[in-house]
Amino acid sequence: MFFIPSRLPLLLIPVLMLNALGETAISPIDLCDAVVVVEGRRVPEPVQVAATVLVEEVAKRTGCEITQAKRLPVEGTAIALDLQQKGDAGLEAEGYRISVDRGDKLTTIRITGADPRGVLFGVGHLLRRLDWREGAAQLPPDIQTVSAPMYAIRGHQLGYRARANSYDAWDAATYDQYIRELALFGTNCIENIPFQDEDPSPHMPLTRPEMNRVMSEICAKYDLDYWVWTPADFDLKDARKRTAALRAHGAFYHDCPRLDAVFFPGGDPGDNHPSEVMPFLKDIAQILHAHHPKAQVWMSLQGFNQEQVDYFYSWLAESKPKWFTGVVAGPSSPPIAETRQRLPRAYGLRHYPDITHVVRAEYPILWLDQAFALTLGRECINPTPLFQRLLHNNFAPDTDGFLSYSDGIHDDVNKIIWSSMAWNSEMPARDILVEYCRLFFGPEVEEDSVDAILALEKNWEGPLAVNGGVTATLGLWERLESRAPELAKNWRWQMCLMRANYDAYTRYRLLYEQELERQANALLDPGRFLQPEDAMSAALAVVQQADTEKTHPELRERVVQLCENLYKSIGLQTSVEKYKASGSERGASLDFLDYPLNNRWWLEDEFKRIRAVSGADTQWERLIEIRDWEEAGPGGFYDDIGNVANSPHTVRGQALNTVPAIAFGNIPTFWWWDNGYSRQRLSWQVSQDWPDALQYNDLDPNAHYHLRMTGYGEAFVRADGERLTPGRYEKEIGGIKEFSVPKQLTADRKLTVTFDRPEESQLNWRQQSRLAEVWLIRQE
Repeated sequence: MFFIPSRLPLLLIPVLMLNALGETAISPIDLCDAVVVVEGRRVPEPVQVAATVLVEEVAKRTGCEITQAKRLPVEGTAIALDLQQKGDAGLEAEGYRISVDRGDKLTTIRITGADPRGVLFGVGHLLRRLDWREGAAQLPPDIQTVSAPMYAIRGHQLGYRARANSYDAWDAATYDQYIRELALFGTNCIENIPFQDEDPSPHMPLTRPEMNRVMSEICAKYDLDYWVWTPADFDLKDARKRTAALRAHGAFYHDCPRLDAVFFPGGDPGDNHPSEVMPFLKDIAQILHAHHPKAQVWMSLQGFNQEQVDYFYSWLAESKPKWFTGVVAGPSSPPIAETRQRLPRAYGLRHYPDITHVVRAEYPILWLDQAFALTLGRECINPTPLFQRLLHNNFAPDTDGFLSYSDGIHDDVNKIIWSSMAWNSEMPARDILVEYCRLFFGPEVEEDSVDAILALEKNWEGPLAVNGGVTATLGLWERLESRAPELAKNWRWQMCLMRANYDAYTRYRLLYEQELERQANALLDPGRFLQPEDAMSAALAVVQQADTEKTHPELRERVVQLCENLYKSIGLQTSVEKYKASGSERGASLDFLDYPLNNRWWLEDEFKRIRAVSGADTQWERLIEIRDWEEAGPGGFYDDIGNVANSPHTVRGQALNTVPAIAFGNIPTFWWWDNGYSRQRLSWQVSQDWPDALQYNDLDPNAHYHLRMTGYGEAFVRADGERLTPGRYEKEIGGIKEFSVPKQLTADRKLTVTFDRPEESQLNWRQQSRLAEVWLIRQE
């Protein structure tokens, strides 16, 4: 029911075309005057829709008006769409065959589908290979192929709700076009969010019930599975609310022309024990099957503790429900490999990957520079094709496929990568991008556009300050922009341009603002000013130039304009105030375009506190402490834990491509305080819990050392395996902890610092202990 029969990829198999003399034919096939023919009697409506898709998509790109006919012409070029006949062999579910017959007068390209979906996916393959420009449409001579998907579930969540950063602004036509385009890359299911998140949206052109039905109709039109995500964010023991929820489900099911699956997240949101969830889902299944007899019921174990997980599997083994279809593995779920091992094979396993978030996420970008985390934020435009390919191929073998978590259009490239990988997991990311750029940008810029998208991913690797490639990436996109002015209104193009400009502006700001802070700190010197007030005033005047004398204002204005363009072209809401985004963490990158990349806000607040202290000597003491904050003194070392640019002694473990399932266990956390506008010191806004180790070499064997650190909560420190006793132990954010290191431990000129994890499973992750900064200070 869930598995595509063969786990080996049915790769695209090009077939050389031979002419009458046995020579390889190399001429492309011209489609501008082609005729599309749907063959067979009683052809299912989705096959006819596939023909319409082919005609419309070619016309949009080329202006060529391909006609449709009921039978093959005598001469010219024809594209015949048909279904595999009973008894035919060779095509697996949802697969297709594309063949070419070159006669003396008629060239026929035949797309044969194993089923109606296979025909649509074959049309998608043809369009992805199309060499097109205004007035011209040609297929390569090696278009012949046989292909079928590796994984049965290949979908994306496109929930029409206020929380989304763009979907809530879409009308029916926009949804239709986007779902069509996903299908061209092999997507076979779409998930909506019909109930949860009742916050009003100022953008919605249709009510949610209206759009719920429209999305069902669109899926029926293209023969795609229609899924819905339906949590219970209330107490299932509340009989009144439970009854109301069942009633709402029934009304929704009745109104859906097509509904294939209901996904119930066990938690996130919701806090119900599976002893309450499973009877509720049984009731859901009965109501569902009254309207849609073949529809499936899935649930996740998100947020379940070990007792709840064990209860679920015991219940499943005992009850063996036939109405239950499978488990969904999403954020805060048990590991996928463990789930597959414990789950009886009679039940399916769907991956629910978070492809939409960059930080504070299931699969965050590894060691992202803090400057990007503070500005672009959690839900920014995020094409990461190489990263997404690794993720898919690491987790997919244990699953029946995926249906992604997405809250907006910003992760469009990632969607295409996942859909394509689930079709053929051996396909290189670059080859997928070639098809993506050819279809949406055109063959004339496809190669350079691919490199430019890959360069955007490289922008996020390593310390931003020393990543000169960011400037080169902007230059590449600017050259592409000048070569293809016709793409100015293309929202996919606009997103890439926005990121290229935003990244470059952020790097220039980072260099500029950190230099201003260095200059300001140098002014906090009693040798230069007699009065502390004069030093503080001078320092603030310097550091605040970041606001009064902005660097590269032309890049800033370009970002602002591109955000305006994206709001108009695809409804992307990059600002709460300007575009009514649902929240600062929901794609509002524009609102943080100028967030400080130095500590000027913290300095302003600290100077206020210092001014309230009496006595110049006391004030100078604190100012010198601020000036020398990162200084560890001669022979000492400082690490801003979690800051990829300033943590040279932090052991980061293995790389993603060696242990992708493990690599997410110990990476920086970028904290979200004060709705993103925290005035805390930047080094406190990123932390780890806990580093694998801190490694120090070339120490003075005759010196004493002590460790100094900031963070939050507890810190159980070991030096070369020996547990250290604190001499100072402040637990608040920014509080200081100090530990003396026994001299004999550094006699070999080396020191390894590790941490015992506090037992804090009873605490929310936001309240758990963590590490922010570490100094190893040399003492005589």
